[in-house]
Amino acid sequence: MKKKEIDPETANEIKKELAELRAQLESQKKLKKKAAKPKEEKPKKKAAKPKAEKPKKKAAKPKVEKPKKKAAKPKAEKPKKKTKAEINAAKKAAKAAKEKEEAEAKAAKEAAERTPEDDLEEQFSDEQIRNFQIEKMDMDKLTNKVCEIIADFEDKGMLQSDLWKKLKLNSRDGSRLALRLERRGLISREKILQKGRWTYKLIIEQAPIKLESLVNSPCLTCPVEQKCDFENSYPEPSPLHCQLIEDWVAVDFSKKKK
Repeated sequence: MKKKEIDPETANEIKKELAELRAQLESQKKLKKKAAKPKEEKPKKKAAKPKAEKPKKKAAKPKVEKPKKKAAKPKAEKPKKKTKAEINAAKKAAKAAKEKEEAEAKAAKEAAERTPEDDLEEQFSDEQIRNFQIEKMDMDKLTNKVCEIIADFEDKGMLQSDLWKKLKLNSRDGSRLALRLERRGLISREKILQKGRWTYKLIIEQAPIKLESLVNSPCLTCPVEQKCDFENSYPEPSPLHCQLIEDWVAVDFSKKKK
């Protein structure tokens, strides 16, 4: 197809119209720019400084559990003051308890130390013991013999079981004889522990008088024997201050020591 050719006049008119339209557009643009205030650009904010990282807190130490407080002791109630009657009653009760305890301890000790002789002693009265007799025996002679044997041991004494064996007496008669001599004050008995058993030791209290003890006594031939008296005062003759008796006793004692 062939393009239509525009005549020069038409082309000029079109050019004029286009120029006018351009002019109008530019004028409108200028008016709009005047009307609108130019916006001031805000200064850009400075770049924020990077925040310095705070050092991490040290790990918290584990809390040590404090020991629990001990439970408070309940306050002890103050005892009420006792009355005088209560104090006296308590003292009496304590005294009675102590006496009972001592009596029980004494009874236990006596029971442990009891001997067959103690049982025999309880079986006979004092009168039966004092008047004790052994058949076909002269009790006076037996008494003197027993005292002589015991006197040889002096203060050491001898076991009554040894004495009964020496006299060939049974323990029953021997124990009764010992009790008889003790009642008369001729001997004393001392309880001792011998080979795990309790028995008695016999000790002489009054030695029997022997005729040998009067030999060479100055009293038998004393020229002033009739005037001699215990109540006399010196220089009157008296056994309490007799030089002859003192010399005789000293000589006799020295002989016994030898």
